[in-house]
Amino acid sequence: MRSDANIAGPMADPVPGPRTAEFAGGPIAVPPGFGDGVSRETLPPMDDTPIGRAAQLAVEALGRAGEGLPRPAQTRVMVVANQKGGVGKTTTTVNLAASLALHGARVLVVDLDPQGNASTALGIDHHAEVPSIYDVLVESKPLSDVVMPVPDVEGLFCAPATIDLAGAEIELVSLVARESRLQRAIEAYEQPLDYVLIDCPPSLGLLTVNALVAGAEVVIPIQCEYYALEGLGQLLKNVELVRAHLNPKLHVSTILLTMYDGRTRLASQVAEEVRTHFGKEVLRTSIPRSVRISEAPSYGQTVLTYDPGSSGALSYLEAAREMALRGVEASVAVEYDPQGEYTQHDEQNPHSMSEGIQ
Repeated sequence: MRSDANIAGPMADPVPGPRTAEFAGGPIAVPPGFGDGVSRETLPPMDDTPIGRAAQLAVEALGRAGEGLPRPAQTRVMVVANQKGGVGKTTTTVNLAASLALHGARVLVVDLDPQGNASTALGIDHHAEVPSIYDVLVESKPLSDVVMPVPDVEGLFCAPATIDLAGAEIELVSLVARESRLQRAIEAYEQPLDYVLIDCPPSLGLLTVNALVAGAEVVIPIQCEYYALEGLGQLLKNVELVRAHLNPKLHVSTILLTMYDGRTRLASQVAEEVRTHFGKEVLRTSIPRSVRISEAPSYGQTVLTYDPGSSGALSYLEAAREMALRGVEASVAVEYDPQGEYTQHDEQNPHSMSEGIQ
């Protein structure tokens, strides 16, 4: 990890905005002699200036991403779901995926939202003529025919969504094995992958059910506002129903607090309530409100390549590291215990996580 201010300082960009190509694709190499000849008598130490500190954070973040993480023994298929809109599902999907890829993993993002926002954030074309996940679900096209590499991040791939996906809910109704079409497509994908992250639409329809049947783990982003808790019980009940009837491996493995504003008492109260109900499933890392996170998609980038030294980028890097190191076993379900603690149960345990929040 590089943290020397003499390395970071000359790389500072005085104009806030997207980073240059040197930042795209992960850890950067500082050219030999970069910044030589700069008089230290005329410039203050870089650590003492906001621009210098930002540049130093960027180098440290990219160095941290390049350290690598232990790879899972088998592909972890993770469903990012919450039927409430605006809680950070797509943002969480693409930035966790980019973080894992920068750590050396091979990651596939499956965009199941007809709006195609995950495809936009990853810089993937998703106009009507592009082969997309719609063709996989409805036309039984191989997943390998629609997957495209993400230009800025090595090891990151995307199966894009197009507007055609908006009609897939109706078209799937009459198809055979409509709930498991995505599962079969992922199982037939021959390229090696460490993670598959599925970005779900803000609903509990057939597209989300396809994702829940295909995955083993559910990742729930929760905005740090009380409205975000409404309807969460219904999502958990749906997870339990899919687990009982279609996918015994499915369980909620990760809950991530997003849009956390440490200046407000409300955010702290919501975070405390979520941690009380869900215990160890909640990541210690929370994602702060960040302008950089919101700006990045307009440049077709994740925050990791747009501004790797920002608080949002550092938070997603840490969340991805924490999620990867947990190494949650897909065959074990973690369920809510009415006494307020979380323990590991077998499938016969009568208690359900959905009892925790109504």
